[in-house]
Amino acid sequence: MKLYKIVLKNVVRHRLRAALTVLGIATAVMAFGLIRTIVGAWNAGVAGAAANRMITRHRVSLIFPLPLPYRDEIARVPGVTAVAWANWFGGVYGDRNDFKNFWPRFAVDPETFFDLYPEFEVPPDQLAAFKKERNACIIGRKLAQQHGFKIGDVITMEGDIFPGRWEFAVRGIYTGRDQSVDETQMFFQWNYLYEQVRQREPGRPVDAGWYVLRVAPPDAMPRVAAAVDEQFGNSRAPTKTESEREFQQSFVQMSSAIITSLQVISVVIVGIILLVLANTIVMAVRERTREYAVLKTLGFSGRHLVAFIVGEALVVAFAGGVLGVALTFPVVRGFAKALPTFFPVINVAPSTIALGLGAALFAGLAAATFPANRVVRTPIVVGLRTVG
Repeated sequence: MKLYKIVLKNVVRHRLRAALTVLGIATAVMAFGLIRTIVGAWNAGVAGAAANRMITRHRVSLIFPLPLPYRDEIARVPGVTAVAWANWFGGVYGDRNDFKNFWPRFAVDPETFFDLYPEFEVPPDQLAAFKKERNACIIGRKLAQQHGFKIGDVITMEGDIFPGRWEFAVRGIYTGRDQSVDETQMFFQWNYLYEQVRQREPGRPVDAGWYVLRVAPPDAMPRVAAAVDEQFGNSRAPTKTESEREFQQSFVQMSSAIITSLQVISVVIVGIILLVLANTIVMAVRERTREYAVLKTLGFSGRHLVAFIVGEALVVAFAGGVLGVALTFPVVRGFAKALPTFFPVINVAPSTIALGLGAALFAGLAAATFPANRVVRTPIVVGLRTVG
């Protein structure tokens, strides 16, 4: 009988135990994959940042606005090829306690914003309609699908940062250039925000929340950042200019403790896989100690016995790993559906699949090491006397 046939027979000898072990490993691998995917989604904004874009914001905090005249002065800095600006709008849509009703809403300069963000692909006719109508907005494809929005619909909100009732006509739906682009955002005309606030709250200033700069060549970014910030260093609104990657990273760092905790948990899960599998293999080897002694008597070498034990551990580990990876995909999809705007870009990366399977196989090897060594070292007479 070939060795692999003996290994497979040993695996299914106790079918319930084998099935429970595979299920336990699969659950752990699935949890490992989910956590790794969440950590990756948290860093999606950093990974998707453009290499030639910079953000200029208030040096103290993003909540403080920047004067509009800054735009022309920033545009004159050598290396800056285009400038746009945006404001965070906020607002409440429907039930404020429902996560599905929250999504990023920005007032943007309609003439320049989408030129600086080519990854937001808007049909030309829809972009033209957006520019013509003051209360027009453009929303992402996933946001439209989630709420059933379509071209021509009116989205009504209650303002919080900017109080009052606001109505936005959907004139465009953008799609992402690739899977790393967030398709759950909403953009409307900054001019609409400016005019409405002047009517509703006379005297309240409406400035730019931050400026978006396109820089060429990209290696001019340090020089551009220094020039812009030095220009406004002694003004009433000093600035901080940084690459889009650094800007996104600053938000991720606010949650660094959570991310670190998730990474630690993912390592603990590998330990759980090891313990689950080790328990099964140790029990199986202990029950078969007399059988292994008989095999030695018949002429099987220590390498054969190691192959039986390690092979069984690897088969169980691999089966659990494959099942766990397969379960990861529907679980991630369900997680993304439950929190679409908190994790707008969430995909199971190939590296996560490889790490999940690798962790399971590593646990299989580690779990088999001690019992295999014990079987090889156990004398035949002692083995024959052992009652499993």
